Amino acid sequence: MKGQLKVATPKEYIAKLKEPRKSDVAALDKLIRKVAPELEPFIHIGMLAYGRWHYKSASGREGDWFRFGVASNASYISLYVSAMDGKCYVAERFKKALPKANIGKCCVRFKRFSDLDEAVLTKLIREGVAAPAAM
Repeated sequence: MKGQLKVATPKEYIAKLKEPRKSDVAALDKLIRKVAPELEPFIHIGMLAYGRWHYKSASGREGDWFRFGVASNASYISLYVSAMDGKCYVAERFKKALPKANIGKCCVRFKRFSDLDEAVLTKLIREGVAAPAAM
């Protein structure tokens, strides 16, 4: 994955970024911590992560992952939402509500935090916490 930094803490991750990306990632970090305080922030594979999650697939593969991940890439910021409501990934349902974002199955990519409607993003985070974890 892109956006990986060699850091030990979320605070170090944000500190290593340059403006304006630093402010955008810090704002997203603040929102996630406010909306989902029960999800412990940590660093996983060199990116910001929230809510440790151990998975075991049907094939028997096991690993550790996160409920939410944030990565600062060269051209955009990625918000990974590892949650599925049974029919589709939670992030996919927000394509129309977040028109300035490029949204895939579980990834919301955007250039600036201000491009996103904070109320919609808050709803996405809440639904991502409530839905079952998925990769």
